[in-house]
Amino acid sequence: MARIVKKFGGTSVGDVERIQNVARVIKSEHDAGNEVVVVVSARSGVTNDLIARAKAINPNPTDREMDMLLVSGEQETIALTAMALQALGVDAVSMTGAMAGIRTEPFHTRARIVSMDCKEIVHNLEANRVVIVAGFQGAGNQGQITTLGRGGSDLSAIALAKGVDADLCQIYTDVDGVYTADPRIVPKARKLTEISYEEMLELASLGTKVMQARSVEFSNKYNVPFEVRSSFNNNPGTIVKEEVSSMEDVVVRGVALDKNQAKVMIANIPDKPGSAARIFEGLSEANVVVDMIIQNIGRNGVANLTFTVPRDDTDRASQAVERILSELGGGEVTFVSDIAKLSVVGIGMRSHSGVASQLFSALGEAEANIQLISTSEIKISVVIDESESDHATRVVHTVFGLDKE
Repeated sequence: MARIVKKFGGTSVGDVERIQNVARVIKSEHDAGNEVVVVVSARSGVTNDLIARAKAINPNPTDREMDMLLVSGEQETIALTAMALQALGVDAVSMTGAMAGIRTEPFHTRARIVSMDCKEIVHNLEANRVVIVAGFQGAGNQGQITTLGRGGSDLSAIALAKGVDADLCQIYTDVDGVYTADPRIVPKARKLTEISYEEMLELASLGTKVMQARSVEFSNKYNVPFEVRSSFNNNPGTIVKEEVSSMEDVVVRGVALDKNQAKVMIANIPDKPGSAARIFEGLSEANVVVDMIIQNIGRNGVANLTFTVPRDDTDRASQAVERILSELGGGEVTFVSDIAKLSVVGIGMRSHSGVASQLFSALGEAEANIQLISTSEIKISVVIDESESDHATRVVHTVFGLDKE
C-alpha cells in the first residue's frame, strides 16, 4: 500500500465528463489498495470569469474580498469530485485548504505557506476515505481565507505530499510530461523521463508553462519528488527529483523560449553613485520584476542602462522609471516589446565547456542577432528579435542534439 497525492488542473476537471473521468482514475488507484489525497484546481475558465465579474462590479476590489471570491472556484470542484467518487461507490470527503491544515502568512492573493497540520487528512485516509482538497488556498493565523497566487494548486499538492509523508506526488496536466522544448514550436521536441529540481526550476522561471517556479522551489527545499503526467492518457510522465551524478552526462536538458518580454533602454542617466539603485528601487516599489541587466560605463557624466521586464508590466515600469528619472534630473527611456528570451538549461554545464560558443554559433547559423546575454551556473539566456525566435529555437534544439533520443 502506498500513500499518493494526485493533483488535477483546471482543464482536467473542466466539465462534468472530465470530473467523472478523474473520479475513475482516483477509484482505480484506491481499488489497488492505496491511500489517495487529491488536490484540484477550479474548472478551466472559472477563475478568469470570477475576476471579470469582480472587475465589472468594482474596478479596484480589495485583496481580501478577491480571496473570498476566488476560493469558490476550487470549492465547487472538490464537492463535485467527491460526489463523482461517491457515485462510483468510493467513500470520499472534500476539504478546503483551511480544513486540510494549510496555514499561511496573513496576506491575501500571494500568501506563503508557514506550516502544515495534516492530522485530519491522515485520520480520513486511515478510515479508507479518499480526501479531496481545494488547491490554491489556506488560512492565516486568524482563520482568514488566503490564496497562494499563481501555481497555487501545484504548491498545495507538493506541500500536502510533504505534510502527509506521501510516497508519490503526481501532477496531472493537459500535457504528458516535461519536454526538451515547446512541441508547438519545436516538432522534434522529446519528453524527458527525468529532470533535476534545479533544471526544472530554471525552465519554469524561463517561461515553460508546465510548472510554476514557486512549486518547484518548495519541492527542492523539502526534497519532494513528483511526476508531471497527462490526465488524458496513462503514459508515464516526467519525474522531477534530486540531482544524481548521471544527470550531468546530459549537457543541455532543454531549450526555453519566453516571448512575454520587453526591453527597457534608459539613456543619459546622471552618472553618480546611487542612480541605478534608485531606478531599481522604484521598479521594486511598483512590483515590477526585472530580469537581465546591462549597464554601460559612464562617459561625460552620463551612463546608459538596459534591462528586461515582463511585457505585461511595461506600463507600470514606464510610470516608475519616468518618475525616478525626473527625481534624478535627466535621462530618456525607450521600450522595445518585439523581443524574446531564448535559454538553454542543463546541470551538465557545470562540468562541460564550450556551451556558450556552441549556442552563439547556432544563433549565428539561425541569423539571430544577440541583444543581451545572461548566464548562471546551469543556464545561458539571450535576448533576440521575436520574429527570429521560433526558428532560432529549432536550430539550437538540433545543435545540442535534443532532437535525438
